[in-house]
Amino acid sequence: MNRTATWLVMAWVCTGLANRAEAQPVASYLLTKPQAEAVDEGVQAEMERQKLVGVAVGVIREGEIVYLQGYGLADRELGVKVTQQTVFNWASNSKPLAAVLAMQLVEAKKLDLEADVRQYVPEFPAKGQTITTRHLLCHQSGIPHYSNGLIVPTPGRYRTRLPFLDPLLALDHFRASPLLFKPGEKDSYSSYAYILLSAVVQKAGGKPFEEQLQERIAQPLKMESLQLDMETNNQPHWSRGYQKDDQGRIIRTAEYAQYWKHGAGGYKSNILDFSRCAQGLINHKLVSPAVEKQMWTAQKNNAGELTERCLGFTVGQQGGLKISPTVGISLAVTAAGVLIIGVLPSPVIEAAQDAVQIFGQQ
Repeated sequence: MNRTATWLVMAWVCTGLANRAEAQPVASYLLTKPQAEAVDEGVQAEMERQKLVGVAVGVIREGEIVYLQGYGLADRELGVKVTQQTVFNWASNSKPLAAVLAMQLVEAKKLDLEADVRQYVPEFPAKGQTITTRHLLCHQSGIPHYSNGLIVPTPGRYRTRLPFLDPLLALDHFRASPLLFKPGEKDSYSSYAYILLSAVVQKAGGKPFEEQLQERIAQPLKMESLQLDMETNNQPHWSRGYQKDDQGRIIRTAEYAQYWKHGAGGYKSNILDFSRCAQGLINHKLVSPAVEKQMWTAQKNNAGELTERCLGFTVGQQGGLKISPTVGISLAVTAAGVLIIGVLPSPVIEAAQDAVQIFGQQ
């Protein structure tokens, strides 16, 4: 058995599965027919188990994208199938984008991980404690998440219809909120911390966050569909969202633009560009080896205790696999050298176990 590295990139779209999902045709793939069929069967079984409407999958092997596939429906009501072009909201998979941008600025000596974030974003009010960019990256800032503490919004009068396109103004959603704990005391997941990180990147980089993202990640990796999740109807190739109601019925969720979250959860793309992002990480295209090592090093808290949080990623053990759910992208490494990347820890573990069977004997 050799140790061929294989990544399975998954965009798990929506809840609710009306009928057995069929794999949609792809332009080409480099897997053998039995391998492709095994991937299809594994994904379809997982869709049925989780009652998912639609899924898109990409497989990366030896640093190359070798398989792209859509399953189920992007719009159940209209019968629109998931394809390679279907656009999914990345949600918290956006966080590694912000982390990479921040670490690129560290590499360029434009951002100091240990400096007070107010050195870059004085618009963020003093909290009586020093919050650093390192704290933001590894979720040790003490800034609350959506519902685990008191959230105090700051009402404002804005000159534009979409003021929160600027991450500095998006801080108004939470900047008056008290900290949950002293920065560095422990780790506690926070999307609001990553909105502040987006503002830090914008100020330290001297350009809008979106512009830096396009210049240093999207364009080099040819991620043409990567975009902010804006308020608009009838977006081409857009996947609809579904949820279960109190009676367990699958219903459509209201459209909600996530753009104001920026690097915390504001982006979307198709499966090809999601795969290209993973490919860029796998092939070390985004930061230097030294910075990459720093980015993937587990951080300690103030007491010197090692946590599972790295700088934009997370490492740990779950289900017999070394798994990195990150703050968005999930990575599982099996004993057979198979690497799986996806959205949620539980389906990633299931897919990793399937992938051992598919690729482990190669």
